[in-house]
Amino acid sequence: MIRIIALALCLAGCTTHIPIRTQIDIDVPRGDVFRALTGFESYPDWNPYHVRVVPHGPVAIGTGLDVRVSRPDGKVVDVPEVHILRLETDRELTWGGGIRGVFHGEHVFLLEDLGAKRTRLIHNEDFRGLFIGFADLPPDVLTEGYVRMNEALKAYLEDQP
Repeated sequence: MIRIIALALCLAGCTTHIPIRTQIDIDVPRGDVFRALTGFESYPDWNPYHVRVVPHGPVAIGTGLDVRVSRPDGKVVDVPEVHILRLETDRELTWGGGIRGVFHGEHVFLLEDLGAKRTRLIHNEDFRGLFIGFADLPPDVLTEGYVRMNEALKAYLEDQP
């Protein structure tokens, strides 16, 4: 029965994957970028998109997060059931949540060392699942929010003494 419902939804044009892809080069060492991304308490000082991220304990794999997003279209969204999924010092922070196959998102920050105290931030998200197509997740709005966040992070880090 579930397979029949899934097939019917997909045949009806159900989107099952929404990818968001952004990146920016920042003129500071990778460790500085990682500390800013994991320093959730300072997000309100610089982050126009993730305006509130509060961990439920030490920043570690499995730690729950309260995440509030302020989208460029004016919508404010509290994202439920978010957890840190991957954490590698100076290289990766990934958080996400949901039910795989039904509705799941993974928000990824990857850091590449470009040498000469420069870092490339690869800032992506993948929403996947049978019911993603029914969610209010406009790719153009989300991409704009991620770009704004990337630019704000760059300015915040490069303007520090």
